[in-house]
Amino acid sequence: MDAKHKVDMDMHYWRHTLLLVLFLAFPATADNLVQTIKQIKPSVVAIGIHNPTGSPRIQLIGTGFAVAPGNRIATNYHVIAKSLNTAQLEEYVVLSGSANKVTVHKILSRELSPQHDLALLSIEANLPAVNISQAEMLAEGANVGFTGFPITHVLGLYPATHRGTIAAHTPVAIPADNARDLHSQALRHLQQPYLVYQLDATAYPGNSGSPLYNIQTGEVIGIVNQVYIKSSREAVLSDPSGISYAIPSQFLLDLMQQR
Repeated sequence: MDAKHKVDMDMHYWRHTLLLVLFLAFPATADNLVQTIKQIKPSVVAIGIHNPTGSPRIQLIGTGFAVAPGNRIATNYHVIAKSLNTAQLEEYVVLSGSANKVTVHKILSRELSPQHDLALLSIEANLPAVNISQAEMLAEGANVGFTGFPITHVLGLYPATHRGTIAAHTPVAIPADNARDLHSQALRHLQQPYLVYQLDATAYPGNSGSPLYNIQTGEVIGIVNQVYIKSSREAVLSDPSGISYAIPSQFLLDLMQQR
């Protein structure tokens, strides 16, 4: 073997060794997210209010996602909690697809967990169901993403993905020096506090009910919440923060098993 050939082989060896070290030290998170979004998007739906005489006929109000066996949609309770005008035939509906290829699904039944701000909506169709994590809460610092329909009245039915990290595991409500600073709903939460995810990613109106998932595995670990938790944790603040929260998937699993 001549010296030049040996040098070429040595360079080839060290180049591959360096690439392997870099791969192990810095996983291809971005590539994983690209694939995970493709996996998650078919399961993500919008929640709306249908009014046959209104303009527009469907008002988009939140996000949801299909869970096993495919005809159940998980979302936040507060998204579908408002009483509707039955005289005008208003009703909550589920919308699958995106842009101009949208299917409207009638809601057949509901299973509710107001204390955890969760709802399961049954529809007739079967959609691709997400994989829900059965493990303990994902560790702080883990990379996560969520896909939903933020600011739908402006952006329309185009699912958007945001990514970030889990900043903290934090109680659903914070104690106040003066209980008069907390409204009655927040006080009820304090009676039975539980841990939720605090995120360093920004969720927007319409993201309520979005699946929060592990970028590496695509497993859903929580449900993004923009109203219920924030109103409890930040009721004492005169200038609420832009922090986002999510309800751990263990409470969704509990609701699914009650059937």
